[in-house]
Parts: sequence; C-alpha cells; structure tokens
Amino acid sequence: MQEVVSINPSNGTPQNARVIGALSAGDASIRLQAALAAGSTPDAVFLEALVERCAVEPDFFVRDMLSWALTRLPPEITLSRIRRELASERAQARSQALHTLSKIGDGSAWVWITRDLLRDADDEVARTAWRVAVVLVPEDQKGDLVDELAGQLGRGDREVRLSLSRALVELGEVTDPALQKAAASPDPAVATHARATELLRQNPETGFDAAVEEAKRVVALGPERAAAAAAAAAAPGVAGTVETAEPGETTGLMEGAEAAKVAAEAAEC
Repeated sequence: MQEVVSINPSNGTPQNARVIGALSAGDASIRLQAALAAGSTPDAVFLEALVERCAVEPDFFVRDMLSWALTRLPPEITLSRIRRELASERAQARSQALHTLSKIGDGSAWVWITRDLLRDADDEVARTAWRVAVVLVPEDQKGDLVDELAGQLGRGDREVRLSLSRALVELGEVTDPALQKAAASPDPAVATHARATELLRQNPETGFDAAVEEAKRVVALGPERAAAAAAAAAAPGVAGTVETAEPGETTGLMEGAEAAKVAAEAAEC
C-alpha cells in the first residue's frame, strides 16, 4: 500500500509540522513535495530538518530540492549550520553541504573550503569541493587554488578527471604555469590529464575524451615528434604524390610516409 503523507494545510495539522514529517516519508515523490513546500514558504523552523535530511537523502532530485529550500532561507541563519556539516563523518553530508554553499554563493564561505575538503578521500566530496571553490575563490587567491587542484591531476576515474579539468578550465589563463609544469611530469597519467585540460581550455568544443586521446598521443611521442607527425599527416598531396613523383623524389616521400606511419603506430601503443 502506498504511503500517504499529506502536506495540504486543509487537514488541520500545523503546516510546518506536516512538511517536516513528510521530509522523511518513504516515498521519494512525497519527500520532493515536502522540500518544495519548505522552499516555497521558507521558515527558519525548517532549517534543522532540511540540513539533517541532506545527509541521508538517497534521491538526487530530492537532495537538489533540499538544497534549493535552504537557499531560500536567510544566509545569516543557514551558513553557520551548513558549516558544521563540512566536518561530518558522513561523506554525503559533506558533499551536500558543499553543494548548498555553491548555490548560496556567499563569498564569506570561501575560508571554509579547506585543503582537506579539496583532497577529500571521497571522490564525490572532492569533486563538489572543486566546484564550490571555483565559485567562491577571491581573485587574488586563484593562483593558490590552481596549484592545489593541479596537484591532483591524474586522480581517479574518467568522471573525477573530467570534474577536475572543468574546474581548472573555469579558472582561466591563471592555470597556464601549473598545467605546463604538470604536462612535463614523468607520470603519464598526470602529463596526459594536464595536456587534455589545456586542450579543453584552448578549445572547449574539443570534448574531454577527444582531448584525452590527443594528449595520450603527445605524451607517447613527445611534443616534438607529435608535432612533426601531425605536420606530416596534414601536408597536402603527400598521399597522392608518391605514384607521380620523379624517381629521385619517391624515396624521400616514402620515407616521410613511413615515418608518419611509425609515429601513428607508436601513438596507439
């Protein structure tokens, strides 16, 4: 039997109490309605229930609505309570608190985005910390943030690396020195991630996966050989000239084609 938790004030129960009760209903759609109601009629009495539910809510859409409801409350009452969640033992509590801070966008919360959060062992917490850090960082502290983020290049799976690249791209040209340094790293994972991030910064339309593949090719061949191979492949008329070239020219053209082939094979390794 489907659980029914009314949040309609017509049943005579105080509305706030019904909303708070519905936030923990078994049905996600009811929890979503309750979070919407809390945000539509913001009241400080909802603060504790909203924050506590953020830490345990399993449904993504409900969590996002909970954060929205919190943004509807005055920052002077929400920020200090959300700050406490940043030190929670629950990874979801930390992550959702960070997400809510990014939605509130109050610059005073920047000092709460600590190195521990940026390096959190939980990937989702770290990814959220990167996003909120980019939103809140003061202009004069962008360089320090870039150094911290660049120090994590090569971390995690595709989604983690994509999040880190997006954060660095969002910070703009200030990332150049750190990315150049990381691109020269002896660790192929770090070097590839750094080069892919720089490619995305220069041309956001490239796409992350394409940027990674190009970066892998450059790391495998080395920048000079990769540039030479690309130039050889792009040279007009090379493929169609071998058959019609003079005998003395054929050898040089074939050697160039062979070099390009070797470079391509090396990139696939």
